[in-house]
Order: sequence, then C-alpha cells, then structure tokens
Amino acid sequence: MSTSQRLLAEADAHSAHNYHPLPVVIASAEGAWMTDVEGRRYLDLLAGYSALNFGHRHPRLIEAAKRQLDRSTLTSRAFQHDLFPAFCAELAALCGMERVLPMNTGAEAVETAVKTARKWGYRVKGVAHDRAKIVVAENNFHGRTTTVVSFSTDEEARADYGPYTPGFEIVPYGDLAALEAAVDEDTVAVLLEPIQGEAGVHVPPPGYLTGVRELTRARGVLFIADEVQSGLGRTGATFACEQEGPSGVQPDMYVLGKALGGGVVPVSAVVSTDEVLGVHRPGEHGSTFGGNPLACAVALEVLAMLRTGEFQERARELGDHLRHELDLLTGGAVREVRGRGLWAGIDVAPEYGTGRELSERLMARGVLVKDTHGSTIRAAPPLVVSKEDLDWGVEQLGAVLAESA
Repeated sequence: MSTSQRLLAEADAHSAHNYHPLPVVIASAEGAWMTDVEGRRYLDLLAGYSALNFGHRHPRLIEAAKRQLDRSTLTSRAFQHDLFPAFCAELAALCGMERVLPMNTGAEAVETAVKTARKWGYRVKGVAHDRAKIVVAENNFHGRTTTVVSFSTDEEARADYGPYTPGFEIVPYGDLAALEAAVDEDTVAVLLEPIQGEAGVHVPPPGYLTGVRELTRARGVLFIADEVQSGLGRTGATFACEQEGPSGVQPDMYVLGKALGGGVVPVSAVVSTDEVLGVHRPGEHGSTFGGNPLACAVALEVLAMLRTGEFQERARELGDHLRHELDLLTGGAVREVRGRGLWAGIDVAPEYGTGRELSERLMARGVLVKDTHGSTIRAAPPLVVSKEDLDWGVEQLGAVLAESA
C-alpha cells in the first residue's frame, strides 16, 4: 500500500464523508503547483475555489503572517488591536464604502449580510416585525449553513436539513422581470452572485446587474453582491460588479471572503455604508476570531497587492488567452465554455464522461480541477499561473477528451 493509499484509507475511516475528494494527498505547494506525498507534481487549476487567487504560499503573504506570528495572533473583539483600524479603513476604501464587519468564512459573511439586511429593514426601512424578505436567485451558492441552504435550489446541499428558515423568495438568475415581480413592500434586499460559480461559472446577461441596481434603488431595497468567489481579482477586476457596462455597478453591500485571507487564514467581511452597517449595536452580532491580528496582517498585505492592479491585469490577459484556447476545443467534446477572467466553466458532452471522471483523468495527467453538475468542470487557476502552464493544462484537457472519444 502506497503512502497516499494509506492516508486516504485513514481519512475515509475517521472523517465524516461530507466531501468526495479526488484520490490525491497533497504534501506541499508553491505558486500554481502542488506536490503529493509520493513526490508527484500537479498543476492546480482550482485555487481553493478562489481562496488561492495569489497562489500557494505567496512570499509576501507568508512573510506578513510570519511577522505577525511573532507579535500576536488573537485578542478577540473584546479588545482592540493595532492592525484592526487599518484593515477596516483600507478594505472600506477598496470597496468604495465606509464600514467593515469582519468574520471568518464566506458563509459567516453571508449570514452576517442576511442579519444586517433584516435589521436595516426593520430599523431604517420600517418593515413590519418578522416580515422581512430577501430575494435570491436559482442555482445560487452562498454557503452551507442552515439558513443559507434554506434558499438553495441544490437538493444535494439542502435535503434533510429542514425545517428551513423562512423569509426568502427564489427567482430565475438573469431574469429582471421575475425579480421585479418578486420585490414587494416587505423586501429588504436582493442577494446575488455577480457570476454564479458553483453553478458552473454562469455570467448573467449584459445589463442584468445594472437593472438590479436600478430596481433596488427605485424600490428602496438593498443590493447585496456576494463576491466571495468572484471578487478580489478573479474576473480581471477587483470586483465582478465593476465589469457591468461602461462604468460598473456599486452594490449597497459586498460580501467578501476566500482570497481576502490569501490562502493562509480564513478572513471574510461584509462591507457597506454607515447607514447600513450602522444598525448594529454592541452585543448584537460578533465573532471571536473575526478581525483577529493574524487575519488582519495577511488581509492588509492582500489589499496592498490588489492596489497595484497587477493581479487584476494578469487575470484579464491570461483569462483572454485561456478562453481562446478553450474555445478551440468547442464544437465536439466541449459543448460550451463560460466565464470571465481566469475563471471558466467547461460543459463537456456527456458521452465523454462525467465531470468526476474527467477530473480523475486530468489528475492522472497532473492537472487538478473540480467537477460540478454532471459533465461540467471548473477551472480557476491562481492568478500567478504562467501562460506556459495554462497552455499545458489545456493541452492535457484536449488529450483527455481525445482519449475519451
């Protein structure tokens, strides 16, 4: 039995089976590459669902973490620490907002956004008690907490977790007429992913986000953009919302996570205005680890890296190249390629295998991706990936499809 087989067997015996990982055991990683316990190298084309936008162990982020490890790691919000003011101020400025409420995971940030929107609805908009409604989209993915799966349309994520949290209405993604019909006097927010990642990297039709912004503003409803996966450089801009139309759209609230922690520590946040986040009062919401010193140290370095624009430019240029190379595969095995920046959903004809089977075949060739929804695979390379590595990865996909013909 190999080391990988032994470790996989131990994990299978002692961990809950809430994941079905590919049969690879990673021991180390750097940049866009990972190495398993047997010394085999793999090109990472998943990047931790965008948590590793800056690659594995980026030197600037590791150095920031090391410096902070020698100072302090946790105070909890019961006390103030010296990095917290700068983290909040710089993240708010990046978003064009005024206030930040830090959490840890993306799901926690979504829960925080839901709570904030409801509280704002009661205290500012004047919605009757316990009647606040939030409109969401079909095929969304906002996390896996009880409340969040209550408005999921993915039965695999939702089944057997009821009773479900009320207060949500689901409409088709990209359908402005359906959204307008769903918004009523009890609606406090519209919560959307600017690009639906887990659904298969679905980009909404042109004008959709602009229409959402205009509708929510006209009806006195908050527009919440969940940019946990799409944000912080992934799509070729700091935020996917910026790429709508000639000047982008500005939501009332950003939900951020994943890449904000640089692939080092979990960091998430809700970022909004004085009016919206000002509804919170001491003791009403919080997190022991939210905004801790180590998290702030890493996130501040992430923000510094984003301010250069280097990573957004790489995502744009390499993303255009990736899309061109993937488009060359369409028409036969590849039915459709969707995406923006360094983010692609690749629909493969079912006769070439399921997404899981294709992912396993790519793994055997040294490329790691993730399947979703049948025969769709997702590619989300670290923004530090080289053009040559991207070309090699696409070449392996072409070879896998040729073998499956």
